[in-house]
Amino acid sequence: MFESVETLLAEHADLERRLGDPAIHADQAAARKVGRRYAELGRIVAAHNTWRQLVDDAAAARELAGEDAGFAEEAERLAGEEQAAAERLRLLLLPRDPNEDKNVLLEIKAGEGGAESALFAGDLVRMYLRYAERHGWKTETLDVAESDLGGVKNLTLAVKGRNGAEPGETPYARLKFEGGVHRVQRVPVTESQGRIHTSAAGVLVLPEAEDVDVEIEEKDLRVDVFRSSGPGGQSVNTTDSAVRITHVPTGIVVSCQNEKSQLQNKEQALRILRSRLLAVAQEAADQEAAAARRSQVRTVDRSERVRTYNFPQNRITDHRVGYTAYNLDHVLDGELDGVIAALQEADQRERLGALESQAG
Repeated sequence: MFESVETLLAEHADLERRLGDPAIHADQAAARKVGRRYAELGRIVAAHNTWRQLVDDAAAARELAGEDAGFAEEAERLAGEEQAAAERLRLLLLPRDPNEDKNVLLEIKAGEGGAESALFAGDLVRMYLRYAERHGWKTETLDVAESDLGGVKNLTLAVKGRNGAEPGETPYARLKFEGGVHRVQRVPVTESQGRIHTSAAGVLVLPEAEDVDVEIEEKDLRVDVFRSSGPGGQSVNTTDSAVRITHVPTGIVVSCQNEKSQLQNKEQALRILRSRLLAVAQEAADQEAAAARRSQVRTVDRSERVRTYNFPQNRITDHRVGYTAYNLDHVLDGELDGVIAALQEADQRERLGALESQAG
């Protein structure tokens, strides 16, 4: 099971040597890439060393227990720690998502249900903002179109994690399973008869691309400017500050109107476009990734839900893993760790099962 560790240990030593060479720091992008890989492998090296030490300690304790029964309890304790360390190392050796360490862009869009859907989309935005705050992440609204009743028609939110985060603790690692159609069941504020309505909002999760990930050529872009619409202060509705960018080769269209100047809106639109192009490039290279992305949001249709938020029962249900809890009020206040942990564990089980099937 640990045959690949020796290769990774050798790579870690080589990266350490490269980072010690002043020449690599002349190229900051290359230095960052090597540094990230070194830190990633450092966790595997530490886990491997811990496991090897426990293997040796447990073996010594068993040998001593054969001569003195007083060591039997110690041998049993060390055997349990050895097994736990082996499992941690096993998980670290699973093939990693190439976007695991990235920040994310969340696109939240109202769907079926009219004004109620826009209000629910606004609830999801607040939920993710509070979740980010709980984890010490920074957030930035790149673009937003609000509804008349205070909801959100669509919004793009950038989420930036903390430096040096552990595996599984980065924004993309924790939020990548949020993509899909989210369904709500409740009595809308617009309902006078007290009837429960069902509506939906869509969430799309994109790993935020860095400049080195995607190269965009100016000749491939068509840039249009137009007058912003909706609330936004003194200058938003009076000048042609909104920007729409079309990436001609792919047909991807991104628009931004949240900032006051064309230049600011263009920069934000390019930021979103870069992340969308990264996702498209990965889809083309990896059919498995393509299937996962297609499953996020095809249409914001109530029947294609990944999760249901039932207000009368204070219940949240994730239909992909059968997770149900009756703490919806806490979840909407940003306490998402329970459902996210269930999704991460299901993903780990599936990937471990796939590896074991291949080995068999």
